[in-house]
Amino acid sequence: MVTASTRAAAGTYEDRSGPVAAQALAGLGFEVDGPVVVADGAPVEAALRAAVAEGFDLVVTTGGTGLTPADRTPEATRAVVDREVPGIAEAVRAHGVAHGVPTAVLSRGTAGVAGRTLVVNLPGSPGGVRDGLAVLGPVLEHAVAQVGGGDH
Repeated sequence: MVTASTRAAAGTYEDRSGPVAAQALAGLGFEVDGPVVVADGAPVEAALRAAVAEGFDLVVTTGGTGLTPADRTPEATRAVVDREVPGIAEAVRAHGVAHGVPTAVLSRGTAGVAGRTLVVNLPGSPGGVRDGLAVLGPVLEHAVAQVGGGDH
């Protein structure tokens, strides 16, 4: 679990989305480490590389997927992953729009595989995290198993 938020990393803003994601992932049966809160930009890439090196099966990020100049989580993710899984991000955005959040189309979040780690970007809002995990819930265990070498 990685939260990308310069203000939360500096302690001037409470991380509200990371704990929502951690709780939801635990509810899906995943053992959760974090959230680790880092500033936007290069620290996100460093946190992702560290998580992949530690051998985590799954890393979910929150924040840094918007349109501001500091929102660089998708770029950090693309620098780390070997191959993208576009259907995950597409489904998260589509779910948000279908549930009355037209701004969901502004999320630039991505997903991909780095070695044997699945990395998924979610928006930085608690609602965006809940919506994203509603999409991921039914497929996450299967996706993680496949990334780990499991069969279809």
